[in-house]
Amino acid sequence: MKRQGEGTVADTAMANGDLQDDGDPLTGAVWRLRSRGCWAEAADLVAERDGEPGAALLRAMLLGEGCLYTGEGWERAEDALRAAEAVPTDDEGRGAAACERGHLAWASTLLGVRDRTDEARAALGRAAALLPPDSPRRALLDYRRGLLGEYLSDGPQGAEAAYRRAHAAAAARGDLLLLSGTWRQLGGLALHSDDLGEARRAFRESLRLREELGFLVGIAPALEALASVESGREAERLREEARRLFRMLGGVPRWLAPRLGIA
Repeated sequence: MKRQGEGTVADTAMANGDLQDDGDPLTGAVWRLRSRGCWAEAADLVAERDGEPGAALLRAMLLGEGCLYTGEGWERAEDALRAAEAVPTDDEGRGAAACERGHLAWASTLLGVRDRTDEARAALGRAAALLPPDSPRRALLDYRRGLLGEYLSDGPQGAEAAYRRAHAAAAARGDLLLLSGTWRQLGGLALHSDDLGEARRAFRESLRLREELGFLVGIAPALEALASVESGREAERLREEARRLFRMLGGVPRWLAPRLGIA
């Protein structure tokens, strides 16, 4: 049974520091498009470098993230993922592709498109077996295994352990976007346990990091999460700001609309 907790669906989407603006013109352009919810456009930019290592996987990741935020584009994302899986590579590359497949299958299940729980579990298990212990992708894998455990396996305790491993690794690597994601999920677990003080602290940190990074598409969910542990005028102020950003970005993430009172 799925646990549709306080911090569900697209807000848990992606946190991959490798895609943050690192000074490279293409990376910067992809980051700006992605952060504004323009995943297809970002994927099209990456397609221009299809012959470069990692380009196919990056394109699959972007399109998969778009599915999670919009609930659309599954076929294109699947095609991109199959293309990434077909690229000859080492265990690191195969593990990364398996991690993307597990995440896409998780998203499809969570959004009610098709139940792919077994596929998600198998793919993330395969990623764990393939990725070397010192792989920088381990943190993202732990994060996604936490998502699988929390939302599809009714295991918040196991999910918390995975989130904390990802949290520590993200902090050590300076992966601020992943860190914002782990703060968000840990805050949701704290709220589920009625620890409002810890939930408030975690949600504030998640929001702060997303604002600092300029990850616009993730700010409205972070504002709404913080509003859930505030009251009175402050809660309404946060929700109104979330509504403004939601509308400005064309209504994504779509799952957020009812939580903001938007028809």
